[in-house]
Amino acid sequence: QVQLVESGGGLVQAGGSLRLSCVLSGRTFRYFAMGWFRQAPGLEREFVAALRWNDGNTLYADSVKGRFTISKDNAKNTVYLEMNSLKPGDTAVYYCAADPSGRLTAAPTYTYWGQGTQVTVSS
Repeated sequence: QVQLVESGGGLVQAGGSLRLSCVLSGRTFRYFAMGWFRQAPGLEREFVAALRWNDGNTLYADSVKGRFTISKDNAKNTVYLEMNSLKPGDTAVYYCAADPSGRLTAAPTYTYWGQGTQVTVSS
């Protein structure tokens, strides 16, 4: 059983920063990818960033390039999303996801998903 638990969400003013964490527990995989997605009310879930665990390759949505950084801590089985220069348009529930195939993709085809953490950016 794989579990993903996100934390770090909250309320921040525009221009501020937050760091989200996602801890992966349970079954482990030799090659896997971790992704962050977000969903605002009334909108579809959209891709934010992804990282392939074994080689550290990353992928970002154009809307967050230069502002968000995805990283990992091998010892803690944790992936982070550092979010800077936040905008009201970044307000959403942020979800962590894992794909045991290791495929780095922006498509929401990841196998495992967390419950999400709310990020609210005020203007």
